[in-house]
Amino acid sequence: MRIDPFVLMILGLAGLGIVLPAQGVVLDVVSVLVQVGIVALFFLYGARLSTAEVVHGLTAWRVHAVIVAVTFVVFPLMGLALSPLAPAVISQQLLAALVFVCLVPSTVQSSVAFTSIAGGDRAIAVVAASTSSLLGVFLTPLLVALVLGGDVTVDAEAVLRIVGLLLVPFLAGQIARRWLRPWLVHHETGLRRFDRSTVLLVVYAGFSRGTNADVWSVLDWGDGAVVGAVCVGLLAVSSVLCWLAGRRFGRGAGIAIYFCGTNKSLAAGLPMASVLFSATTFPLMILPLMVYHQLQLVVGSLIATRLSGHGPSVGP
Repeated sequence: MRIDPFVLMILGLAGLGIVLPAQGVVLDVVSVLVQVGIVALFFLYGARLSTAEVVHGLTAWRVHAVIVAVTFVVFPLMGLALSPLAPAVISQQLLAALVFVCLVPSTVQSSVAFTSIAGGDRAIAVVAASTSSLLGVFLTPLLVALVLGGDVTVDAEAVLRIVGLLLVPFLAGQIARRWLRPWLVHHETGLRRFDRSTVLLVVYAGFSRGTNADVWSVLDWGDGAVVGAVCVGLLAVSSVLCWLAGRRFGRGAGIAIYFCGTNKSLAAGLPMASVLFSATTFPLMILPLMVYHQLQLVVGSLIATRLSGHGPSVGP
């Protein structure tokens, strides 16, 4: 039930960006570091994703098809279903931020960890979550352009930034994996710290720009309550759908479907948001994702613990 320390660090850096925002030359330096960090982050994502694992995992292609459909079809449809909330209940910008939660790929670490704790099929979880991250590099920007086209401008320059900062480094990492794999395995702990440090830097830079642009004046407690309620609703609906869909595949695969299908990646979503959204909209666009991420960790840990001890994990 405890709050994830990483989420606490994110909230701390967000608060620092509000109270003591980077400005002038400092903000320019931080912005450069953010760009370099994002490139390195997606290069390492590519280098860590085993192509052989993905190919092997295709033997359970029906399971992966369900997870992909939930992540990139069902969730976007749920996002579109939220449109009646604006402007009567919530602002158009916060509605777009809630929809963005629905367009982000699944997370790898917590999906695999919870699946393992619950006694599910770890191999399926690894492949499914990794495949979701891979597809997210392509599909999340495309879905943002299609679903949020009226609220977000994805022009030629934005597409080039996506390709240059996300896709090219990811593909380069895949190519370099054969040479880097031993080094990656040896430095896994340090690389996780680098991942988190990059995300924290993205948060600080984004919130600093938001503070400099005075975006916080548009928020109130009512908006926060609506965001929290919608995130609870999204998790509840996706949980029921994934649990029902997983029943036909057996316990191990069903648990993997549940965790991989309901989880959303904060580590991938924040860098993507920094590329896709303007400096003035970025802070508000990531707030619901941060709320959903913490919610999925709390609920996921409870469910995984409840399911543990009811059968061995499957897979390596």
